Amino acid sequence: MIELNGQRLTLEEVESVARGDERVALAGEARARVEASRRVVERIVEEGRVVYGVNTGFGKLSDVVVPREQLRALQLNLVRSHSCGVGSPLSAEEARAMMLLRANVLALGYSGARATVVETLLAMLERNVVPVVPEKGSVGASGDLAPLAHLALAAVGEGEAFFEGARVEGGEAMRRAGIEPLRLEAKEGLALLNGTQALTAVGALALARACRVARAADVAGAMTLEALKGTPAAFDERIHAARPHAGQQEAAAHLRELLRDSEIRESHRENDPRVQDAYSLRCMPQVHGAARDALRHARALTEIETGGATDNPLVFAETSEVISGGNFHGAPLAVAFDYAAIAATHLGNIVERRIDHVVSPTKNQGLPPFLTAKPGVESGMMVAQIAAVALLNECKVLAHPASTDNLPTDGGKEDHVSMGMTAATKLRSVVTNVEYVLAIELLCAAEGLEHRLPLKPGRGALRGYEAVRSHVPRLTRDRPLSADIEKLAAALRRGEFDF
Repeated sequence: MIELNGQRLTLEEVESVARGDERVALAGEARARVEASRRVVERIVEEGRVVYGVNTGFGKLSDVVVPREQLRALQLNLVRSHSCGVGSPLSAEEARAMMLLRANVLALGYSGARATVVETLLAMLERNVVPVVPEKGSVGASGDLAPLAHLALAAVGEGEAFFEGARVEGGEAMRRAGIEPLRLEAKEGLALLNGTQALTAVGALALARACRVARAADVAGAMTLEALKGTPAAFDERIHAARPHAGQQEAAAHLRELLRDSEIRESHRENDPRVQDAYSLRCMPQVHGAARDALRHARALTEIETGGATDNPLVFAETSEVISGGNFHGAPLAVAFDYAAIAATHLGNIVERRIDHVVSPTKNQGLPPFLTAKPGVESGMMVAQIAAVALLNECKVLAHPASTDNLPTDGGKEDHVSMGMTAATKLRSVVTNVEYVLAIELLCAAEGLEHRLPLKPGRGALRGYEAVRSHVPRLTRDRPLSADIEKLAAALRRGEFDF
């Protein structure tokens, strides 16, 4: 059970709740803050003071004062009018992560919403009512307005939701789940819509996968090094202490451990004419390490965001002030996700070069051409490497930063936007592609190791080989490889090669 208190949530916690493995409740102290914040809003309404978001229009219409008797209609109309997302729905895990993050932001007590708003979101998580949230339509500036509006729409019993395996009307999903739909009061529609929780949810889940890929790349690289009878000399601890980047040192230490007690290494230690391996083998600590450092930075920023107040305006209960600002702007994560996509693409680049080394007849140190025993009659892993190149071409296009773009919205009131949702969704696409590329390296490296038998690779590389073989058999003749690649990519996603 995670008790939400507006605290920073780790990527692992977000993933766990998104998958439905962890229950969530509102902490008692958070409830007290939420209620204190709500009392400020209620006093504003009672006194008839004009405050943005409470009794005014929104965005360019913020100068329009709304009469008290229309405040409920104002909030519901906000949710309805902003529900204009398009495209495929976010995955169930992404939508659940959105609900978790939005509930956690409300738990900080800066939003002016009632505790029942938080409890409704938590009930939807508990009973797995998953809002249908189209992934396109947010510029990540006044928050993720369209995606969060679709989330709110389901919470008020409108729109659509997934429930018990079916896509149904939001009201029907809430009825079946036994949850009373929200009836929004002053400021509560805005409290649900203002924030970065869509881009944070999508980016956080993609980053968690990217971090697993970074460690798994060491495993696949160690297997390839052994298949190519390479040398681990370039991973010597003294080399990396002389240039002490944290990620580089971690990757080098991990590779040394993976290659420990290698029979293959001992078989060619004294009679190998090669002086150095290619960069894609020798520079694994430097490239894998750079990706680790970039992903670590993006992770730190993302985890700050999970516990940050991203509303506008913010309600400060201790002074009864309501202050407008710009915490909804997605720039911190938009830049971080662009950075992470570049880092993941670098990983994919070096992985593909290793695939080419292990399949290419001119580079693979005596292994069969394209890892087939019948070259010409059979093609073996030839087109697997081509598929990796195709995937990387897409990654390189997607690595172009979204966050450098800007188009004013809302009649010029919102004249600088982050494009953070685009950065998050393309990071997800890059990570998916790199998982496939890494799956291809695992497939090829395991096949290469078959041809070094009876010699065994290092302990960690052997474990990687065994993990591959638990999903796919040896290539004894040509067969369609798509299913093999999909199985290994799914295993990577589950963390089976993160050791």
